[in-house]
Amino acid sequence: MEDLVQRAVEAASAKGVQYAEARLHIDSGSGVTLTNGKPEPVQLAKAKGIAVRVLVDGALGFACTNDLSRESLDETVEIAYRTAKASKRLVTNPVRLSKEKTEQANWETKARKPLLDVTIEKKLAVLEEIEKNLSPSVVKVDLPSRTLVLMDDITDRYFADTEGSKIHGVASRIGLLFVFTASEPRKGIIQRIGQKGETGGWERLEAWDLPKYVAEEAKILGKILREAKQAPRGELDLVLGSEVTGIACHESCGHPQEADRILGREAAQAGESYLKPDMIGHRIGTEAVTVVDDPTVPNSYGFYEYDEEGVQAGRRTLIKNGVIAGFLQNRETAAELGVSSNGAARAVSYDREPIIRMANTFMLPGEHEEEELIEDVSKGVFIKTFMEWNIDDRRYNQRYVGLEAYLIENGQITSAVRNPILEITTPGFYGSVDAVGKTVEYEAATCGKGEPEQGAPVWHGGPPIRLRKVRLGG
Repeated sequence: MEDLVQRAVEAASAKGVQYAEARLHIDSGSGVTLTNGKPEPVQLAKAKGIAVRVLVDGALGFACTNDLSRESLDETVEIAYRTAKASKRLVTNPVRLSKEKTEQANWETKARKPLLDVTIEKKLAVLEEIEKNLSPSVVKVDLPSRTLVLMDDITDRYFADTEGSKIHGVASRIGLLFVFTASEPRKGIIQRIGQKGETGGWERLEAWDLPKYVAEEAKILGKILREAKQAPRGELDLVLGSEVTGIACHESCGHPQEADRILGREAAQAGESYLKPDMIGHRIGTEAVTVVDDPTVPNSYGFYEYDEEGVQAGRRTLIKNGVIAGFLQNRETAAELGVSSNGAARAVSYDREPIIRMANTFMLPGEHEEEELIEDVSKGVFIKTFMEWNIDDRRYNQRYVGLEAYLIENGQITSAVRNPILEITTPGFYGSVDAVGKTVEYEAATCGKGEPEQGAPVWHGGPPIRLRKVRLGG
């Protein structure tokens, strides 16, 4: 297969292009679903194809095919070339690509128990064991709507370009998505959506103890319905759990610091950014706040070693001690902004162009135990998990509704509270953080962006954090 990729690059180079790259993707995966205890049709997916991208006189052209014959490959190269030539007339700002190191590498996520060796029956048995633990006699709450999805995929990718890079990478991922609704007479209903995911083999799932984990999530819903009181309103202190810290870092730091958003190229699809290209060095938060995006966290759901432009991945610091420190870049935006790419170009399949994406976005830990964050609060709320979130398309005004949350009185957690609502701006959020916990936890998610949409596997997370004197509604 590698010879096909090299053939595409050589065919494009022969046309006198400024640059050409080709990517071969071989993807396979499965999805097993239980809805209210009943199996749904099993989803089996396989895709194989080559994408070609060329730069001609400052214009990019992209084409792809799942027909891997030589004739189809030559035609795909021709389409990419013609697309670039036709686009040239519309280009007012010629595309340039940043100069990057030529790479030749092989990488693979290690799997002690390969996913291909796991039968559909075994996957279904995992969900059935989880379902048994969701009965009202176990979780002490009625769950009239329950959806469990076990999903896995293996991506095998080979990349080459006219600059001499040749990279082969293989990643296997396993994940669980659960959605259930809890109800209690005269108390109403609430919903919980949760997701776990890692790279590696079946051994990653076995370490999660899913029946116990999902049952505990369900029990919490019953406790909230039966015991939670109305959340206080007004100005007070908040302690946020790692899940809430993580979604805030993803939505109000990761997305607005994607350079394509900042340059206005995602406005019609994914939105804009409150940031401008010259805002590196701008203070957005307190000294306690440092946020990074790191594709190389071992076993993370968003793990990769090289991006889809052949650039080696590494930790990207987005906010350092409260100051905007950098943006997520691909080679095109890096050239325009006069920096190097930091390996943020991702494509979820052969028929998608690589665009700037997050991988694993999280706040770095501080020095405090979670108990210390709470002990120093006279009156406040601890929001451990969230039920919903919303943010505007410039990533400036945002809203988080708590799920599992508790009143803090004189440094002690007392009663559960229901639906605390934090509405705040991005500077208001990061500018209110005065203390950060020392234990980082992560949540898996599927991040959507692009047109046509690309759902990329990611982690978001961080430590528990404390915010001083913020306004709580709800």
